[in-house]
Parts: sequence; C-alpha cells; structure tokens
Amino acid sequence: MHSQTAQVDDLQLVAMPSAMNCADLFVRFTLAEWSLRPMQEDAANAVRGFVSAVVDRSNERSPAFITVRLRVSGAYLVVEVFDDQGIQRPSVRELPLPSGVTAEAVPLPRREARRSMVDEQMQGENVEVDPQLVRRVLTGLTRSAEEQ
Repeated sequence: MHSQTAQVDDLQLVAMPSAMNCADLFVRFTLAEWSLRPMQEDAANAVRGFVSAVVDRSNERSPAFITVRLRVSGAYLVVEVFDDQGIQRPSVRELPLPSGVTAEAVPLPRREARRSMVDEQMQGENVEVDPQLVRRVLTGLTRSAEEQ
C-alpha cells in the first residue's frame, strides 16, 4: 500500500464554542474541493467530537489553539485534531476512501491567482465588499456569541 500523503489542509482555531461550527465548515468545504463529498458527514462528526473535547477542557481565560488537519494518504482520509497546550492527546481517525479512490486520484483544488484586497487598494483600485456577505458573517458571529 502506498501511504504517501497526497493532499493536506489544516485550520487553526481558538478553543471556544464557535470552533465547532468553524471546524465543521472547514471539513465540508475541503472535502467538497477534493471531490470527497460522500465522506463529509463521517469526517465532520469525527472533527466535531474531537474539537468539542478540547473546547470543553480549555480554560476560557486562556484558551488553547486547536489545529484541525485533513490528509489524504494511501487509501484513507486521515482526520487529526490537536491543541497547543496538551489539553488532550492528539486525536486521529482514519476513514477509508470510497471504493476505487486512492490518494493520488484526489484532484487538487483549482484556485485562481488573485491579489489580495490590500494589494488592490494600495494600487488605487476600488475594491467593493459585498454587503450581503458582511451581514451574513456578522449574523453568524452574533448567533455564536449568543449561544455561549
């Protein structure tokens, strides 16, 4: 079995209750990019459980940083969650890839080369921020703060 990692993506979060939703979105987005949508639910469930365990044990006054990592290696999707304060031992779960899929067959995401908004503004270009997007982000953050 060839076990070299072909894909990897990770996200760092603060160990607060909102981290569970952020981790869930990260898993779903990443697996959609990698054309592994059938694995989203299992991977999201594993990540939510791992992140929840760290959040529950983290000190609210000095919360840990949580790293959520997804790797495609050999015939498996490897889900890893660990924190920077050793609150919990690193959590790892291997999920078998769908039948006939190997790490080498998982497509790399296609992203356009794009300058940042800061670069565009520095060069005098007017950059519009979608007010609907800002409203959705603020609404999500407000809901998350109210749930705490």
